[in-house]
Parts: sequence; C-alpha cells; structure tokens
Amino acid sequence: MTGVVLFTGDSVTDCGRRGDHDGHLGSGYVRNIAGSGWAARRTFVNTGISGNRVVDLAARRQRDVLAHAADIVSVLIGVNDTWRRYDDNETTTAESFENDYRRLLEPIARSGSRLVLVEPFLLPVTDDQRAWREDLDPKIDVVRRLAVAYDAVLVAADAGLTRSAGLFGAAAIALDGVHPTRVGHELLADLWLEAVTAASLGPALP
Repeated sequence: MTGVVLFTGDSVTDCGRRGDHDGHLGSGYVRNIAGSGWAARRTFVNTGISGNRVVDLAARRQRDVLAHAADIVSVLIGVNDTWRRYDDNETTTAESFENDYRRLLEPIARSGSRLVLVEPFLLPVTDDQRAWREDLDPKIDVVRRLAVAYDAVLVAADAGLTRSAGLFGAAAIALDGVHPTRVGHELLADLWLEAVTAASLGPALP
C-alpha cells in the first residue's frame, strides 16, 4: 500500500520538526512511525505546531492538511485546550472543543482521507496536574465520540500511556506530564501502529 500519511497537532507532534532538515518529521513518535516496517512505500508529512489548540488546527486545516491530499490524516490535539485554563485562565469548554474539532474533521472526511484520532493524554507528575483531569477527561470523551462519528481509527493514547506510567512512573514517560520522553514517544508510536494495523490500514506488524 502506498500513499501519504499526514500527522498534525501540537508540540507532541511537532517535536522540533520545523528545525529538522532530515525530512521535517521531528524527533518524536512521527519519526518512529516513519522508521517502522509499516512505513514502507509511504510518504510522511508532519504539520504539528507547538502550542496549538484545536481552534488553531481548524483555522489552518486548508493549508496544513487538505492541501496535502493525504490518504491518512492523524490528529493529536487537546492538552493545550486544558493547559491554558490552568496557566492562562483561558477555558475551552468540552462543547467548544467538540465544535472546533468537528470544524477541523468535516472537510477532511469529505475529502476522502482516512482519519486517525489520537487521544490527548496527561500523566500527572505534580498534585496540581492531577486537577487537570477534570478538564481533560471530557475532551478525551469528545475524541472518542468523534472517532465513532467519523469512522476514524482511535488511538487510546491516554489509556495506554497511563498503564505504562503505572509500571515505570509518569516522569519516565513524560517528564513534565505532557511532553513525552524518548521512551514515551516510542510507546506512543507503538500504540499508533497497533491501532492502525488492527484497523487494516496497512500490513500486519512483523
């Protein structure tokens, strides 16, 4: 199977890709996926931008998503919609999050791209961050509902990485609770590949 696979989102996807002259994929989970056996004969594009919220992705969907006519579009967004409530007193309600996410997804779905939606995730490393779950959990529920509504592959990143954090400690997976470590990116790539392979969007993993 050939085709273009596009990843978009915030800093977790960006991961330095704009300063990366070796394919502009960044140093995180996108590069791990692009280096896997599943990647054969595929072209990879990363349009993640650090600090983005879902409203930002919706605003740049034409230039940074639709213009690439990708066969598969993978979206990971949401943690900044929660974070800004706690560091900048700027709240994004679950309803607003869902409306903007739909505004992002609707034209992509109409274009014929297959969607992969990755849950936003949080691995609290401080007591303050534990309170963020109140805001993030409803947004994760939105992503799960949208995956059903748009027949998208759901990558259960929050659930999967939380299990790993229980084994190895949160800081081993995401030092600040949000941005994955090298190990965290490897685990995220594995979760993505498992979900996409199970959905028959490519050959089975060896």
